[in-house]
Amino acid sequence: MNISKFFRTALAITTLFVGFTQAAKADIVTYTGNSAGGPLVDLSPFGFPGSAPYSTLEFTVGTDGLYTFQTTATYDSVIVLYENYFNDADATENFLTGNDDDVSLTTSAFAWDLTSGTHYTLVITGYESEEYGYWSTTIGGPGIITAVPEPSTWLMLAFGLAAVTYAQRRKSLR
Repeated sequence: MNISKFFRTALAITTLFVGFTQAAKADIVTYTGNSAGGPLVDLSPFGFPGSAPYSTLEFTVGTDGLYTFQTTATYDSVIVLYENYFNDADATENFLTGNDDDVSLTTSAFAWDLTSGTHYTLVITGYESEEYGYWSTTIGGPGIITAVPEPSTWLMLAFGLAAVTYAQRRKSLR
């Protein structure tokens, strides 16, 4: 065996070994939205002055672990995390954690241990009824973060697939 063949073989084995031993990659995702004109949520059970418009992010995570949440908004933002689903008629149901002011009035943040495969809902709202507008939320953690599509998205997908199927069937009947 010549020396260059030995080094090529050693390099290939090392590359495979390193590839198989890499840790799972962390994920960081950013979502944006606007709570203006949204439905109202009453956060008075948590000591806030009353109802304010809100937006939601529904997601799951692929790995158990500590995830961080940070929202920056054009208003005094509040973020609240719920397990499974969010009931705007009872903001205390399925409540996990939340935060009002982190670095400034317009920034809210917290960290929370999440479980793989569990459905979570993050509510982005304002401190009081006049607090609403554009927001940006970044979620980071040890696993893949996957947004759960809204029912309207599934409906559009179904109609699109039906239209493609219809067109293909019609084309094949000619």
